[in-house]
Amino acid sequence: MHIKKGDKVQVIAGKYKGKVGEVLQVLPKENRVVVKDVNILTKHRKPRSMNDPGGLIKSEGPIHASNVLLYDEKAGRGVRTHIEFKDGKKIRVSSKGDTRFDQ
Repeated sequence: MHIKKGDKVQVIAGKYKGKVGEVLQVLPKENRVVVKDVNILTKHRKPRSMNDPGGLIKSEGPIHASNVLLYDEKAGRGVRTHIEFKDGKKIRVSSKGDTRFDQ
């Protein structure tokens, strides 16, 4: 998977196209990622006790990993990446330019 937890990504498709956010969770088996403030879901929760009032609870839902690109601060947009090997380690590098994401 080309995305890791903590990466800054840009959404390139769907309702939240163009939005930039941090990856909160990666679900590799489903090939999905959870991005902060993207794909907001609303759940109606019933009150369970006096301390738990219930109500509308908003949270982020997962989106497909193919709908996000790593965000490059220099370029100011999402960029495609490829993998290079350096000292036996895999490093993600921007396909246009020399921005390295794993250091």
